[in-house]
Amino acid sequence: MKKIGLMISLLAGAAIGVSGMAFAFTGGHETAGTFQESSLPGGGLEVPHNDRIHLSTDKQWISSEGHLSDLIRLQWTKDRAKPAIAWLDENGKDKAAIIAHAKANNPEQHDHNHMSFETTMAPDGKNPNELFTRLEIPFDQDVAEIRTHSSNFNVMDGILRVAGTGGVNRDLTWAKADDGNVTTPRWAMRADNSEETGGNAGSNLQIIRYSDDGKALDNPLTINRSSGNIGIGNSDAKTKLDVSDDSLRIRKSMTPASSTAPGEVGEMAWDDGFVYVCVAPNTWKRTALSSW
Repeated sequence: MKKIGLMISLLAGAAIGVSGMAFAFTGGHETAGTFQESSLPGGGLEVPHNDRIHLSTDKQWISSEGHLSDLIRLQWTKDRAKPAIAWLDENGKDKAAIIAHAKANNPEQHDHNHMSFETTMAPDGKNPNELFTRLEIPFDQDVAEIRTHSSNFNVMDGILRVAGTGGVNRDLTWAKADDGNVTTPRWAMRADNSEETGGNAGSNLQIIRYSDDGKALDNPLTINRSSGNIGIGNSDAKTKLDVSDDSLRIRKSMTPASSTAPGEVGEMAWDDGFVYVCVAPNTWKRTALSSW
């Protein structure tokens, strides 16, 4: 009966809309206080200080069965309205909000159609204390393009994971941003869609480069997951480094001090007169260079 009394009081107050009217609020086993008109900008009902509202349900959200389990329902009744839940500081100033809406404040902007998480800008910055979208999740999309704005994303003592089912590329993309949240890819790091057939085969790592209009050009670097071979300009490296080009370049010259100078097996160097190869620990051999 107390819950019914509370609901009747709330509905009656909302319907009457009389400024300053108080409504009985019962909580637990005793009367906890009365609803007053809020002193914050915009007014509204205020729950007595330090009192709480407890909502619960045993229903599922199954519309076809004639019931829904949402306990708080916010609705916009004009196309640019923005129903929100907001957090304020001790002085009543906005600090954070969760908002869902369809159209932007500015009619010249594209429709937003998203839920956004907003926090205030720096008090000494360009837009002091202004609520700003930090995370937005769109609706009316089969694949939601989730975005962050003016935010750094840190994973502390955890994992940042990009997963996918078989036959799907898994990309981490760097892009160019334009007006209207339009992005055009420039680079991507990809675990490719090559089939996993056992023996650690498949899902090879690639670096993809894109043209100015966002079309994939090629994958200049591939690392084979099974062998660890690195392909430069190819996707099927046969050795630890497999280069599909007609030259390699070592930019700086180096002359070993002697044939027993410090060196690791396989190191190579050059100068004006010789090419040097380290053939054993601290053991160099060289061959003379000549013009033609």
